[in-house]
Amino acid sequence: MDTKLLSLVTTLPLIAIVLVLIGIGWRNRLRRQSDVEQLPAVPAELSLPLATAAGQYVATTTAGDWLDRIAVHGLGIRTNAELTIHPEGVLFERSGASPVFIPAARLTGVRQESGMAGKFVEKGGLLVVSWTLGSRELDTGFRSRRADDKPVLLEAFQELISAAPQADADSGK
Repeated sequence: MDTKLLSLVTTLPLIAIVLVLIGIGWRNRLRRQSDVEQLPAVPAELSLPLATAAGQYVATTTAGDWLDRIAVHGLGIRTNAELTIHPEGVLFERSGASPVFIPAARLTGVRQESGMAGKFVEKGGLLVVSWTLGSRELDTGFRSRRADDKPVLLEAFQELISAAPQADADSGK
């Protein structure tokens, strides 16, 4: 009985210390990323979606650094989400977090990866959307619930990305 109590008395403070250190690390990350611009607002009206899928919003990281999670604006929170791709841009409707809207003109690429920011799956199991927010280049990961949705999403992303520069040229930007 004494060894169990001693183990408990030793383990609980260690767990508390680890949790405090994690909290301090997250707070420091938020402070370091305070210069990240505000997210674009979700337009009041969006056209019909080109593609839709339920799945998991994994995280947003600095482009090319799959471990550098962006903590500000709730971008580092993993949550269930519905992804819709519209002619105006991409919308992640996240459960328990604010939506993330990426205008089509800010999209720079899409690819398949096997992992990012603590989420690892089979080869090509994650869709990673590359985009810009101000001067920052970012990657956002999404895992569709159904494997059949991935080719449809990829095609819609590729069409949207290839059409965005043409749309900017047509509008005189």
